Amino acid sequence: MNDAGRTSHWENVYTTKRENEVSWFQENPAASLELIGLARPVPGSAIIDIGGGASRLVDCLLHRGFKDVTVLDISAAALDAAKARLGEQASQVQWITADVTGWRPDRTFDLWHDRAAFHFLTDPADRAAYVGCLQRSIRPGAHVILATFAIDGPEKCSGLPVHRYDETGLARELGDGFQLMQSRRHEHSTPWNSMQRFLFCLFRRAA
Repeated sequence: MNDAGRTSHWENVYTTKRENEVSWFQENPAASLELIGLARPVPGSAIIDIGGGASRLVDCLLHRGFKDVTVLDISAAALDAAKARLGEQASQVQWITADVTGWRPDRTFDLWHDRAAFHFLTDPADRAAYVGCLQRSIRPGAHVILATFAIDGPEKCSGLPVHRYDETGLARELGDGFQLMQSRRHEHSTPWNSMQRFLFCLFRRAA
């Protein structure tokens, strides 16, 4: 799927469904918060959430006192939903509407978080573009959290095929210079009580 097709797909999702009507909805992003805690960011750490959309992770980060939070998503409608939920607090966040595979960052970050965006990149060229963007976006010694469907997770999501991973597969995608620090399997319960098996990995870029 090309950039225009991806944008159209996700805009349609977020303009036709409410926040809790998508399979990836989480009231509490506990698995992400656990790995973020293991990375030991400080209140001034620059954190970016890739494909954050209408996720409630940003709410939790602000509540925990983080001052430099960015959310990037391909869907403007998804980001608008998050802004509306946050109200006045939305002004404390940098919002970026972009396809990460074509985004050109103008700054660097201490922590890159992605829950359930990377696994939609089934074309190797798109994955290479994503990793190139990631490498330009994070500092030496920074942490990367990638959460994808596990090897025994779903083969499709939101009507799209996905690429499933184990720890070795994710490490191979990132390439040299990234050390796997922690990994967790996580069973996500969708709003309609079906189970999706995820893999959460925490990597550290070499200093």
